[in-house]
Amino acid sequence: MRPANAAGPPPSLFDVVRRAVDVTDPSGEFGAGDLLQYVEDSDEPVTAHADIEEYLAEIKGRVDPQDEDPAVMLAVAVATYLAFRRDEMDDDPGDILRLAVRAEYDGNPPDNVRAWLEEQGVAV
Repeated sequence: MRPANAAGPPPSLFDVVRRAVDVTDPSGEFGAGDLLQYVEDSDEPVTAHADIEEYLAEIKGRVDPQDEDPAVMLAVAVATYLAFRRDEMDDDPGDILRLAVRAEYDGNPPDNVRAWLEEQGVAV
């Protein structure tokens, strides 16, 4: 994935993960918010991480090591997507979810993620 040219300074890692949690779990009903504890002090630009995909995968591994929580899986997919597509931070949450799923899973997410998306009314 190639970084988008976004106006202004790049968001912090915390900002990107916070937005991903807001998009994925706005009510706080699911476990996606657990990701925030690992980035709450990360005020450096998201672009400061040489391999942001690996870093976010490591955080996901701490929260959901068995890939059992689709909200966590999607929050990390969204954070990864937004780390590269910073110009879409404020886009519609449903659009962000769809695009992140396409990018992360080539449009074919695991069954638990697909079921979760359907429950949330998001078509892939």
